[in-house]
Parts: sequence; structure tokens; C-alpha cells
Amino acid sequence: MPNLKEVRTRIDSVKSTEQITSAMKMVSASKLRKAQTTILDMRPYADRMEALMHRVFHPGANPVVSPLNEQRNPEKILLIGVSSNRGLCGPFNTNVGKALMQRAQQDYESQYRDGNVEIFTIGKKAFEYLAARKVKVAHRNDFLIDKFSPEMIDPVAKELMKDFIDKKYDRIELIYHHFKNAAVQVVTVSQFLPFENPVDQKSWKPKDDFDFIFKPSLESVLELLIPKWLNLKIYETLADSAASEHGARMIAMHKATDNAKELLRNLKLSYNKARQTAITNEIIEIIGGAEAFKK
Repeated sequence: MPNLKEVRTRIDSVKSTEQITSAMKMVSASKLRKAQTTILDMRPYADRMEALMHRVFHPGANPVVSPLNEQRNPEKILLIGVSSNRGLCGPFNTNVGKALMQRAQQDYESQYRDGNVEIFTIGKKAFEYLAARKVKVAHRNDFLIDKFSPEMIDPVAKELMKDFIDKKYDRIELIYHHFKNAAVQVVTVSQFLPFENPVDQKSWKPKDDFDFIFKPSLESVLELLIPKWLNLKIYETLADSAASEHGARMIAMHKATDNAKELLRNLKLSYNKARQTAITNEIIEIIGGAEAFKK
């Protein structure tokens, strides 16, 4: 049975931990609401952009030819993993690291063995996970995930598109968490380049009374439209990952707070038992001393 001082020290320590985890849970809940607002604010623009893409790529349209949709044999691959800069969010960052390693070492085994798979991490934790396992990271950006905006994303997207056009990479993929709700975040692998038709042609029927006239030409419009769509895809990816991070941290801190409360109950029970035992022993000693005095 631990002495009373040790138990009191542990109780104070667990109380402090409970207060911290509870505060972190509330902070994450607040940040999650902001992240969800970012996604909702982006949706009207994304919906209008998608509607425009529907029109451009509708069935019967001429095949779109662009340097960004050139299909090649994927010999040189770039994997972009999106994690967070901070921990205490359960398996959130570990899942991204595992997905990166699986995609590189198993799905692209021959390319990885030949040194033709490069990894680009956005977020410190994915880099740390891979570095601890001796996996080389070619590029990293630890700042974009915390304060991303279209202006900050634009140079990154342009560099990726330039690398693809220059045939530095034959395929570029995004690996991140897709946000479903606060309790569910799904690791997702999405192809960034070559550009793929974003339209499910079977689920959309063009209206006969509506058509577009492209000036000066469809190719000129697409030269601007496809990069904007790709920029939007990176923005959606980062917004998805940010919301997933805050949701994962909120759930992790909720569980940590519950565990601290349960541990606190057990410690208080142990404290009361130890205190009762100490009092009982003192009473027995007093009674024993009184009996000895009588004799």
C-alpha cells in the first residue's frame, strides 16, 4: 500500500493533466469549427468551378489535350504526404506516415527500389516519422499546413506542375486525411497529376438549351482553368487535413480527459483506503499502549 504523501502527489499530478487535456479539447473544438467554416466558405467556389468543368468535359466534347493530362508510364513518382506540426492527436500522423511508406515501398516497389520515388512532406510530424525509420524525404514544408491560403498555395502548385511538364515526375499523388466528421477521418490517396477528368460523365446529362462559346479558344481557356482546378485541389486537401487534425485531437483529448478522471477516482479510493488503514493502525497502537499501561 503506497503511503499517503505519494498518493496525494499522484492525485495532484493527474488533476493537472486532466485540466490540460480538457483545455486542449476545447481549443481543438474551437479550431475544428473554424476549419469547417473554411470548408463551407470554399464550397460555392468549388461548386461553380465543378459546374464549369462539367460543361468543358461533357460527353461529346472534343478530347482535351494539355501538357498536364499527358498519360505516361509511371516511372518517376512524387508522393505528397500531409500531416500536422503537432502531436497529441491520436494515430493521425502515424497513419499518414504508414500510408506514405506503404505507397512507396509496396505499391511502387520497383520504382522505389530504383530510387525513382520521392517524398514531399507537408507538416513536421510526417517528416519525423519517416526520418525515424531512415526513409529519405526529398522535400518538406512545415509551414503551409498551419496558415495556408490560395496565395501561399499558388507557388507550390506551379512548381509541381512545372516538374510534371518537365518530366521530372510522371505521377504526383496526394496522401492525406479526408474529413468526414469529428470522429471519422479517412486516409486518402488522390492523384494530382496527370490531371484527370473530374467529371463522372455517367451521372451528368448536358442541357440541350445551354452551350458555351470559348474565346479566344478552348485551349486558351483550359490553359488557365486546369491550373486553377489543381490549385483548388491542393487547397481542399489542406483544408480537409486541417479539419481532420483538429477532429482527431479533440477526440484524443476527450479520451485522455476521461482516462484521467477514471485514474483520479481510483487514486482517491486508494488514498481513502490508505488513510483508513493509517487511522486504524494509530487506534490499535493507542489501545495497545493503554492496555500495556494498565498492566
